[in-house]
Amino acid sequence: MLLRKTSLCLTALAIIMMLLAACQPGKPAATQQEQPPAAAPTASPAPTLTPTVPPRLLTICLGQEPSTLYAYGSSSRSTWSVLEAIYDGPFDTRQYSAQPVILQKLPTFADGDAVIQPIGVQGGEAVINTEGELVALEKGTQILPSGCTSLDCAIRWDGVQTLTMDQLVLTFKLLPGITWSDGTPLKASDSVYSFKIASSPDTPVNRSVVHRTVSYQALDDLTVEWKGVAGYIPQRFETLFFLPLPEHAWKGLSPKQLLSEEIASKKPLGWGAYIIQEWVAGDHIRLSKNPAYFRAAEGLPKFDNLVYRFLGEPLDNNLAALLSGECDVIDQTSLLDEQLEMVLELQQAKKLKAYIGLGPEWEHVDFGIKPASYDDGYSTFSGDRPDFFSDVRMRQAFAYCIDRQGIVDKLLYGQSQVPASYLPPSHPLFTDDVAPLPYDPTVGRNLLQELGWRDFDGDPNTPLVAANVLTVPPGTPLSVNYYTTQSPLRVEVAKRIVASLAECGIQVNVNYLTPGELYAPGPEGILFGRKFDLVQFSWDSGTVPLCLFYESGQIPSLENNWLTLNVTGYTNADYDNACKAARAARPDQWEQYVQNHQTAQRIFARDLPVIPLYFRPKLVISRPDFCNMQIDVTTRSAMWNLEVFDYGQNCP
Repeated sequence: MLLRKTSLCLTALAIIMMLLAACQPGKPAATQQEQPPAAAPTASPAPTLTPTVPPRLLTICLGQEPSTLYAYGSSSRSTWSVLEAIYDGPFDTRQYSAQPVILQKLPTFADGDAVIQPIGVQGGEAVINTEGELVALEKGTQILPSGCTSLDCAIRWDGVQTLTMDQLVLTFKLLPGITWSDGTPLKASDSVYSFKIASSPDTPVNRSVVHRTVSYQALDDLTVEWKGVAGYIPQRFETLFFLPLPEHAWKGLSPKQLLSEEIASKKPLGWGAYIIQEWVAGDHIRLSKNPAYFRAAEGLPKFDNLVYRFLGEPLDNNLAALLSGECDVIDQTSLLDEQLEMVLELQQAKKLKAYIGLGPEWEHVDFGIKPASYDDGYSTFSGDRPDFFSDVRMRQAFAYCIDRQGIVDKLLYGQSQVPASYLPPSHPLFTDDVAPLPYDPTVGRNLLQELGWRDFDGDPNTPLVAANVLTVPPGTPLSVNYYTTQSPLRVEVAKRIVASLAECGIQVNVNYLTPGELYAPGPEGILFGRKFDLVQFSWDSGTVPLCLFYESGQIPSLENNWLTLNVTGYTNADYDNACKAARAARPDQWEQYVQNHQTAQRIFARDLPVIPLYFRPKLVISRPDFCNMQIDVTTRSAMWNLEVFDYGQNCP
């Protein structure tokens, strides 16, 4: 539960530190730094002794123990916090841009290692249609013929004429001299082997890229060639290179066996800075420096040994473990945002360092603009919920009546900001000519009055009532149901939203659900079954802006098996056109790509299918003498550059 702390926070933690120092057993022998042996007494004159330098140890503490270290077995943050030590790259994403690590470069059209070529297609073949969907070509399919780069020249195939479309071909080249930690050369065929594993139905991964790949082959030991299905020309090429896996060590195992075999799930081979030595379930994973690391000549990594410890619950243990010296770093899997105030106090007292990044995850309140019950037509006589939110002025009124900046200031202690749209200002596609509506309950009440909502009894504790609202029966109270999960932060946010909206005459009834209940699939689920008035949760907008989430074609329904993402039911043809044009833009059409994404943001910020609340902070803490931690919210883990981590006298 989020409670405002006072200076007693520091006193309490100091007591915890003393108790830990007095009664806590030491780290397991496998994780302790070795001490120089004491010199034995000798006769005079004593021989000259060479001091023994103890191995250097880095301890990173995680909130949760990984379920597996198999890269295709889990994509959790705790898994990738560890795998960053095993695999360095293939790419690091910095400021939304991919930086090659084990490849010589990203393919480009200018260099000729990215090529768009015409290819003949026939009925029944997989192609990308103008909606960006992977479909089997048939009569009536709308596509972009070869040389056509916009919807203006799209055609519908007549099922007869010879058809030519464009195909993207990419060539990736590995850096020479990289080896697996057992000394075996890392080869292009290891990436092809990985592609084959990802293609297996026994491998639990998203196969979107696999299905859009015509061929993936090694041209030589360092060169991989990727060819896509006709019409598939994405903006980001790094998503088309598959993480190499050690074919020489795993080739005797099936994709299904790899999910559980220790050689893949507990001690996977890598080419990164460290090698796994042991995994003690429930306690720690110990690694040692990889002598074959391709950056070893740079003096990397900085430590001889690396240990990941699993802290678990309660959350207070996490800060105490850092302050007692048990941990050098605590990563973001420890839910430190729930302890943000205490972390900031301890940083002010120079007891630790805090590293905070914003997004791309953002918290928002979604309107049930079109509940699933409206799919057969809206009628209050058939029991449909009143149509509260189809008028954009209603959604704007709610936004004016919620003190979002107060939530950021009071609950996140000013360490976030209110979004204007679904992209953070740091994103290269963000448009700076949109801004979040300010907290102004007077404007909000005026909009409600304009819409036909009235205060008949003058009682501030009762909701407004519909008088002449076009889409709501007269006499209907302005009372809505609000759903979210039971996390302490969301509970406090919901309380503030309830209080803010009450000042505008809006009654909110909060329902707290477990994540399993909230995210249950449709048609039964609250969220994906479109059965809510208001719902608070978060999306990760990712590196590529997902305007797709709010396209009208993405409304979950029986027709699409309730598997799509526009849970609000929002529809706007201009928004759809801008988003589709942005998604259809090719890598060599950057200006068109940017313009259409920015147009979509402007429409989104005006129409408000959701109320953006705040960007979720990514919080990592370390000992106060730590250095080289670089938080970048676009990376898969805050541990992305752990090979350069350091502490002590080597740090400025």
